[in-house]
Amino acid sequence: MRVITERLKERVYAQLSVVAVTIGLALGESGSARAAASAVAATALGLWLATVAADQQAHAAVHGRVARGHDLRILLFRTSPLLTAAIGPLLMIGLAALEVLPLVTALYLAAGVDLALMFVWGFGLGRRMGAGLLAALFSGLANLVIGLMVVGVKLLAGH
Repeated sequence: MRVITERLKERVYAQLSVVAVTIGLALGESGSARAAASAVAATALGLWLATVAADQQAHAAVHGRVARGHDLRILLFRTSPLLTAAIGPLLMIGLAALEVLPLVTALYLAAGVDLALMFVWGFGLGRRMGAGLLAALFSGLANLVIGLMVVGVKLLAGH
């Protein structure tokens, strides 16, 4: 259960970062789908690599060696949501590359879908924990508000 908890935490962090990047790209009216896809992929990959490196350092500090074998597989499983956070935006950017959507629209749509997913995760986890409907709604809304705060900061900053 602890690994699942860590995976969710990693996914929320990554999703917030990817939302911030997609909003920033939309505001900057990124020139090409390729550049936007590179930025989103680099964000997810960079977050993942930084987390793996930090987890390896923490593991070495506690156990006197880097994670290997079973410990390494758990570390990689736990951190993999950092990479999956980029899938939705990359799909939307792919639609823009195929000229199904304008790029800016695809980026805003990706951010909106990610925010909706954050609400759904919060709500679903609230229900899974046995919370009543009101508490689960509050959990989902808390995730959504945090995501909207990230979007608000990007919009206020204008980049």
